[in-house]
Amino acid sequence: MQALWMVLAAFFFATMAVGIKVASGSFSLWELVFYRGLISVIFMGAVMRGRGIGLATPVPMMHAWRSVIGVFSLTSWFYAIAHLPLATAMTLNYMSGVWVAAFVVGGALLYGKSTSQGPLMATVLAGFAGVVMMLRPTLDQNQLFAGLIGLLSGLGASMAYLQVAALGKVGEPEGRTVFYFSIGTAAAGLIGVLFDGFTDWHTVSWQAGAWLLPIGVLASLGQWAMTRAYSRGPTLLVANLQYAGIVFAAFYSLLLFDEQIAPIAWLGMAVIVVSGVAATVLRTRVLPNTPAEDH
Repeated sequence: MQALWMVLAAFFFATMAVGIKVASGSFSLWELVFYRGLISVIFMGAVMRGRGIGLATPVPMMHAWRSVIGVFSLTSWFYAIAHLPLATAMTLNYMSGVWVAAFVVGGALLYGKSTSQGPLMATVLAGFAGVVMMLRPTLDQNQLFAGLIGLLSGLGASMAYLQVAALGKVGEPEGRTVFYFSIGTAAAGLIGVLFDGFTDWHTVSWQAGAWLLPIGVLASLGQWAMTRAYSRGPTLLVANLQYAGIVFAAFYSLLLFDEQIAPIAWLGMAVIVVSGVAATVLRTRVLPNTPAEDH
């Protein structure tokens, strides 16, 4: 039952991505990061107060590192959402499982232990082949740069999820983990806005403005559900259930944005999902002491 929190998290994140895509037409990237973080801080602060969760943490540096890599991944993902079909941006973000497998293979090659890494290496190659297939249609629309940024968001997500799992193992409450990440997100967004400036609200569409509050709330709920899943659920199952987010995003792409996704891009998405699941399974066999949630 605990693993189903990841399905719920995937739904929250995919729905939040809809809001980012709509709001990106009126707000800058850094404004979206700032508002997402600020609203989450307020929302999570109220939740923590109601649940009696204290703000003091014995591991401040772990939260700081989680915020740094999380903000990198989040900002990259927001950029990809604004410039790519929603399902494409979501899939690239979920390349995190393949990225971790690539790290494992790279480490094995570095230490001369590559003979046992053949199957895992195959999943890595398949995953990046899926990326090539998925991004191929974007070349005709000058979206390759956005695709590469989306790919980096998956790299950041792989490291961020590892840190979320580590925080759970040292006993940090889910709410506190989400709260401190929200502070880091708001701070990073504010720094960016100080250079870019705020958008004149007279030029903002009501649809874009109306999404700001749900973006922050959905982000908080998604982070909370994800953290709970990785902290308490069966790790292998949780790591694979994350791909439900691609299904939700594809549904939104077709229903809300009428985005046309080429057949080869759909095939690429399927290849990435399969390779990600396979990489997660193989990784737990190759490194049994490494948590599967580090994807």
